Amino acid sequence: MKFNRTYYLNELIARKHNGMIKIITGLRRSGKSFLLFELFKDHLLANGVGEDHIVAISLENRRLKNLRIPMSAWLTSMLASKMSRCIMC
Repeated sequence: MKFNRTYYLNELIARKHNGMIKIITGLRRSGKSFLLFELFKDHLLANGVGEDHIVAISLENRRLKNLRIPMSAWLTSMLASKMSRCIMC
């Protein structure tokens, strides 16, 4: 069964060119990765974005575990500085 998550997809689409960082939060296994890696990617492809212009990094991949801590530290510092160009979704 596939849930389209239309509301959340439309929220991302409406804000994709606003220059802000999008952070998707939610409970484990609630569809965050599916929203980005499937639904939003399909939207981008359908609207002329080339596959070679889409980068998807899953931090659940054990081979990429060395990115987890630096990215977490970076995100924490960004949120702590209360940057006006950072938004949490």
